[in-house]
Amino acid sequence: MPRRIYAMNSPHSPNNAPDRLTPEAISKIKQRSIKSWLLVSTFELLAVTPHPIRQRLGAFLGLIGRIFISRRRNIVQKNLALCFPEKTAVERQQLLALHFRALAQSIVDRGVLWFGTPAQIRALVHVKGRHHADEALRKNSRLMLLAPHFIGLDAAASRLTLDGPRGATLYSAQSNPDVDAIVRLGRGRFHEVNLIHRRGGIRTLLREIEQGTPIYYLPDMDFGMRGAVFAPFFGIAAATQTAPAHLAQQFNMTVLPVLCFWNPKTGHYHTECLPALVDFPGQDDMARATARLNVLLEQWVRQHPEQYYWVHRRFKTRPTGEKSPYTL
Repeated sequence: MPRRIYAMNSPHSPNNAPDRLTPEAISKIKQRSIKSWLLVSTFELLAVTPHPIRQRLGAFLGLIGRIFISRRRNIVQKNLALCFPEKTAVERQQLLALHFRALAQSIVDRGVLWFGTPAQIRALVHVKGRHHADEALRKNSRLMLLAPHFIGLDAAASRLTLDGPRGATLYSAQSNPDVDAIVRLGRGRFHEVNLIHRRGGIRTLLREIEQGTPIYYLPDMDFGMRGAVFAPFFGIAAATQTAPAHLAQQFNMTVLPVLCFWNPKTGHYHTECLPALVDFPGQDDMARATARLNVLLEQWVRQHPEQYYWVHRRFKTRPTGEKSPYTL
């Protein structure tokens, strides 16, 4: 579990959230390496860059990424071909271009999310339906915020943790330790956010749930078949973690989906806390409950298909004897 690397004010009042990261914390990260200095300095600069210029920069980087990052482009192309066979090749190419545009913007805007002021974040990211979460917490419900991998994932997390309360989430460490330190600094910025390492951190997560800590759970990455079942996603068998259903059942958790979409016209992000899932997992076994979630996820993706995280190899784990679609 990563240690907290900068001081935060009281976790109990959103008005006490720091309006900037502490200079000491930023300096400590910059001193790790030249790469850390460059990355932090870039994000600091983006935090004070005017909104229209950040939008133009996102558009430029989206174009560059689509052209030169061929490995990820190929993954996106394969995912779109698998999930949208009804679209023409031209339509899928348009969808691919829109995806790289939105993805690049989400990276640029992390400068504001991780190094900007709370006022900047509130102006950039809007929230609807927060009362569903507040109501669940008032009832002392154990709460799971279910957050699929849309490009606005970090925007939603920053905006929700800005207003508190404390929370916890599983975290996959970045391969580069300098990048990892920056990501942890940004994602754990506000209030008391416990970033729990995915490898070996399940006991810590269970303890947080038992203590009534809301958790932010990402349900739709392919981590292999350990703790997973094959469930249809866009009609394709996808290795899908059963943990949301298991945790909801074991701890009688309220499960609230959290969606966040980027508006290309305004450059703003719109986060919505949906009503709690009804009767989940109910009488369903874990496989059936997990398949139900994938049905919902597909419906959400179809609202803004360009903003789902298609650069991930969602279908890399295959049933026995089936070849990976990403194999050349």
